[in-house]
Amino acid sequence: MWAGARDRTAVRSRAADDDALVTELYRQYRVPLMSYVLRLTAGDRQHAEDVVQETMVRAWRQAGQLDLTEPSLMPWLVTVARRIVIDDKRRRSARPAETGDDMLENAPAADTMEDLLRKVVVAEALQALSPAHREVLNETILRDRTVNQAAEVLGIPVGTVKSRVYYALRALRVILAERGVPV
Repeated sequence: MWAGARDRTAVRSRAADDDALVTELYRQYRVPLMSYVLRLTAGDRQHAEDVVQETMVRAWRQAGQLDLTEPSLMPWLVTVARRIVIDDKRRRSARPAETGDDMLENAPAADTMEDLLRKVVVAEALQALSPAHREVLNETILRDRTVNQAAEVLGIPVGTVKSRVYYALRALRVILAERGVPV
């Protein structure tokens, strides 16, 4: 029974020593470590504070294995902090970015009905044009041909294509305005 009590006392004593060691490490190295980690995290203060805290937790876990005869434990702390930052970057890049339901609620949903109605109105308006105007708009706008290419396909002079496009667009604007479509 006494042996168990001695073991518990030794564990408590060692834990108290570890706590004191980490408290001293935090007091002595927090500021320079934080400065170093801020550079690693591109100025992200919250992330840097998390890294410093995780570094101190690892120091506390490894307190019994730290070489206290070294003049400074800063190199060990810097190495641990750097590895934590690297691991975090790898972890973030290895999986897709997380999105919550908020992102889905705010995502714009395409209203295809409005587009469909606009297409129907424009198609009806094109039917109301003369065949010559409809033909020239079909070649230049819908088939994306230049005026010269449209003239060649239609077998008419370039000047005629230009004037037909001009008058066809004017007529189309009037037809669409009569139907309540802003142009």
